Amino acid sequence: MAKKKTDADTAANEAAAGDAGTEEQTEEVAAEATATAEDAGDGGGAATDPVQQRITVDDSGVDACYTNFCRVSSTPEELILDMGLNPTPFANGDITVPVSQRIIMNHITAKRLLGLLSATLQRHEQAFGVVETDVRRRVRPQG
Repeated sequence: MAKKKTDADTAANEAAAGDAGTEEQTEEVAAEATATAEDAGDGGGAATDPVQQRITVDDSGVDACYTNFCRVSSTPEELILDMGLNPTPFANGDITVPVSQRIIMNHITAKRLLGLLSATLQRHEQAFGVVETDVRRRVRPQG
């Protein structure tokens, strides 16, 4: 069974991939999670000092995979990401894409992941230019 990942793990994975500044985001996410838990737990009582949480990620047993296909589905309780590899992305007709990874998370973690991915893509586009999502504009005609 796959190891469960938190949004702090996601930020740490970005840092491991060489993305500058994500370690600070990891600490911010951890601090936010701790502050949220404290706010929910004290019921409006006396204020306490926020506890800074330091998360260490052990990725020694992780299996990396590449994906060029993602299907998103949702229930009232969770968000589900199915990842797969489409070996013939430019083929015509019916294509079956095998799903190799399924990531299930709650909507709170999904929203934090959205923020981290958005910030990471903004930094990438500032450094390298706009990421084009329309495949017809990315692919040059052969001939």
